[in-house]
Amino acid sequence: MDTTQLLKGVLDLAVLAVVDDEDGYGYDVLRRLRAGGLSEVGDASVYGTLRRLYAAGALTSYVVPSEEGPHRKYYGITPTGRDQLARQTKDWRTFAETVTDLLDHPHRTTPQGAAS
Repeated sequence: MDTTQLLKGVLDLAVLAVVDDEDGYGYDVLRRLRAGGLSEVGDASVYGTLRRLYAAGALTSYVVPSEEGPHRKYYGITPTGRDQLARQTKDWRTFAETVTDLLDHPHRTTPQGAAS
């Protein structure tokens, strides 16, 4: 199954969940998403999502100097981001339960009186 479209719909939620667990820089967030099972997530998608969530006020950022290379820009979640995470988590769970119910009980979707 091509999960590209599914991933686009939940990438904000996944990024917020990862950053809510612990602040992280771009590649670290990408690595944690992949380690969590989103192996098909692309670099550009994650970096774009981080920038967009930052611009929307859901994330904050700060720079940490590095002795082994360029400084790293870390992202942390803001109260606005936590509110968004809570709303989207509730929406995701409701949606997932609905789809699961449809898959488990397809006969419930047949209109009354229609032939199955």
